[in-house]
Amino acid sequence: MSRDALRQRLVDPDTVLMFDGAMGTMLYARGVFINQCYDELNLRAPDLVREIHSAYIAAGAEAIETNSFGANRIKLTPFGLQDDVTAINTAAARLAREAAGDSRLVAGAVGPLGVRLEPYGPTSLDEAHDAFAEQMQGLKAGGADCFLLETFWDLDEIAQAMRAARSVDPAMPVIAQMTIGLDGLTTFGASPETIAQHLDALGAEVIGLNCSVGPQTILEAIEKMATVTARKLSAMPNAGMPREVGGRHMYMASPEYMATYARHLVQAGAKVVGGCCGTTPDHIKAMIEGIRPLVPRLAGAHPATPRATPSGTPVVTVKPVGVPPVPFAERSRLAGKISRGEFVTSVEIVPPRGVDASRMIADCAALKSAGVDAVNVPDGPRAQSRMGAMLCSVLIEQQVGLETVCHYACRDRNLLGMLSDLLGGAAIGLRNILLITGDPPKMGPYPDATAVFDIDAIGLTNLVRNLNHGLDPGGNAIGAPTRYAIGVGVNPAAVDPALERRRFAWKIEAGAEYAITQPVFDVAQLEHFLARMDEPRLPIIAGIWPLVSVRNAEFLANEVPGVVVPESVITRMRRANERSREHAVQEGIAIAREMFEAVRGSVQGVQVSAPFGKVELALRVFGD
Repeated sequence: MSRDALRQRLVDPDTVLMFDGAMGTMLYARGVFINQCYDELNLRAPDLVREIHSAYIAAGAEAIETNSFGANRIKLTPFGLQDDVTAINTAAARLAREAAGDSRLVAGAVGPLGVRLEPYGPTSLDEAHDAFAEQMQGLKAGGADCFLLETFWDLDEIAQAMRAARSVDPAMPVIAQMTIGLDGLTTFGASPETIAQHLDALGAEVIGLNCSVGPQTILEAIEKMATVTARKLSAMPNAGMPREVGGRHMYMASPEYMATYARHLVQAGAKVVGGCCGTTPDHIKAMIEGIRPLVPRLAGAHPATPRATPSGTPVVTVKPVGVPPVPFAERSRLAGKISRGEFVTSVEIVPPRGVDASRMIADCAALKSAGVDAVNVPDGPRAQSRMGAMLCSVLIEQQVGLETVCHYACRDRNLLGMLSDLLGGAAIGLRNILLITGDPPKMGPYPDATAVFDIDAIGLTNLVRNLNHGLDPGGNAIGAPTRYAIGVGVNPAAVDPALERRRFAWKIEAGAEYAITQPVFDVAQLEHFLARMDEPRLPIIAGIWPLVSVRNAEFLANEVPGVVVPESVITRMRRANERSREHAVQEGIAIAREMFEAVRGSVQGVQVSAPFGKVELALRVFGD
């Protein structure tokens, strides 16, 4: 992703961006004691600083902070470095830029001056402004993409830092962060609500909190800030509160703990997330995985690959190298028809509950004889326990010779399990796949079962695309690439259509090649959804469900996630039901055929469900 695209993601109010963790913690762990000037290391030990930046990038951070938190004239004076402000800050931004390349944002870190301002202290507002401006000019010259004002206690001081940022570059985005104590207040008594209102008025593009406390206190404060501002919120907590262990102060929060709270922070409204004191690349990697179900388009961690900087120093980059995928049209017969613009037909059948697959095989043979292009095999719909979709697909293809579209859900397997399944499925010849997140276990007859959800359908789409390029999730070569035709689900009747469109766009970005909708009962709703879709457009296969009774219609409307049955359809089924059961089935088929004819000109094909396993009803939808 380009720097311009990342800058847009930073200011986009709905997009989550993952920052890095602590610099000081990492320098201290490498033997740099706290009596030294950490900012001077940009000049004295640039390789060390660059190495830490690279480690965070390898962990998956989308933005990294410069090593310049205390690089202002006032804080550098005790070290005799007050005349090196520009050199230190320019070097800080340049080192981060070299590590980040053009695929990560560089945030110029600016901390407080460490003195009180007038009327409470000796430093005037103009002196504070000038000190901040001097530092920011160096950061901008070195290649920073934005300014990050962090760990401020004093609202008046951060106002001067904000003024300086606008004087240096009015167009440079600013993230403004205060810090609070365990009581949820700043040292001078400002509440989270007051902080939010003050920073909002200053005009920073992103406002939030960092440092001093662990994620729980930050979470509680973010929840309060979200009630009084529409600004994009940021949260970068410490890895808990430090404890003294063997004479050293240690941060005890584990990566797993931070991952849990990262997810809570995003759910509470934080859109810029990272770590402060005590956090390491391991914490950031875990936090990225923790929020991936909410923000699956995050790139995640990749193994480090060395490249050379202009000075010849090795730097870690994370861009994997793959092989060209097999052309979509050559992956399967279904993909060939889709690529040629031909109308495709498929029927969805549910796998058997036990081990006897004879009826399923006979039904699929009937579908093949009727000329259906493929059979769709769902993966544990409504969290029910049935024969596995992948093995059912293998049985059908081997014993019937009919292509399948194997649904594959993220619910039941961790990342390693999914990778193993997908490699095995590709090796045995499966080609068409539909990637879905999966219904939660509480919907089904085993509510105490646990769900995994290491990634969701967007993340899984990215994984399969990489496999089609001959790469595993870590960017490692697997040899010959898989040949999956990648399908995804889409719901034109979603409660939040804007969110559904965004998620669909992310699926396309992740590598989706065609989509199958939830059952369509309202053609106007489908056409409205398709008209609002952004480019590029994918081939759309419309889902159609023949109803068999009014109870069936009411069940779909009220108990199946993502399915919307208009009241007019329920009314038609109710009237037919009042006449007889046979009339209800006929009416359900009639409604489905109406949907079929109505959508035919707008979509690439249809997937007709076989209600209660009755494939003869599905075939009646296609007509004689």
